[in-house]
Amino acid sequence: MSVFTIASLQLDLASSNNMDLILKKVRTAVARYPFIQMVMLSELALCGAGAKSGTPRLADAQDSLCNLAKSLGIWLIPGSIFEDEGGKVYNTTPVIDPNGNIIATYRKMYPFYPYEAGVSEGQDICVFDIPDYGRFGLYICYDMWFPELSRAMISKGAEVLLHPTLTDTQDREVEQAMIRATAAQQQCYVIDVNGTGQQGLGQSLIAGPDGEILHKASTKEEIILTEVDFDRVRRGRERGIMGLGQPLKSFRDASHIFPHEGMNNRDEYFDTLGPLEVAKRP
Repeated sequence: MSVFTIASLQLDLASSNNMDLILKKVRTAVARYPFIQMVMLSELALCGAGAKSGTPRLADAQDSLCNLAKSLGIWLIPGSIFEDEGGKVYNTTPVIDPNGNIIATYRKMYPFYPYEAGVSEGQDICVFDIPDYGRFGLYICYDMWFPELSRAMISKGAEVLLHPTLTDTQDREVEQAMIRATAAQQQCYVIDVNGTGQQGLGQSLIAGPDGEILHKASTKEEIILTEVDFDRVRRGRERGIMGLGQPLKSFRDASHIFPHEGMNNRDEYFDTLGPLEVAKRP
């Protein structure tokens, strides 16, 4: 089988504990569309965006989330939630399988500093397999602004990138352009879901492996269904985008090795940019 159905829930959620509402919304989505195989929520959907005050935390929520996935027989990507570990706070997404097991976790590698102060950086990319279908990659919100992450996941074989986000900023159109560009450059699906209402402005976007828009959400609540066709991804990577560009093969076959020597985030140029802090009035 090659077609896998994902429901992305763009929800109006409070800036505090949303567990009961989310349990209800996920059950409603599956009752309405019983063929759904995965449900995905937006960043910090469960707890709101306060690193110190946001509740529940991962340790408190994981049993309820695992039981939900098992009772419905679905894969569950419950947005993200704050995780306390070793005196640090992480913005973390668990990946829960239909048996109610957490089979992977991802900690946001690029918190939105300086605004996401108090959240520590994750250190590892996340890719995971869904048996009989294909390989998924996962990153959170501001991570998308770093193309190195998407290429790293694709280099490990990811065919779909899942992107829970939470934003109400005026650069949403820029992010939508980046979603499409990522899908085309990496020859993959990108499933982006944002919150709406009190914390986000919606406009979730689903991009196909040619970079085309499959769905652009409104600013209201939506259940967004995506049929991911893995054969389409594999055919595109074999034959090229619309039979033309084959960027992954070109990347593989280039005579030079990437990254090039001296090209990294410790290059001297970056030191000339000044400190990472909130912009000040001139």
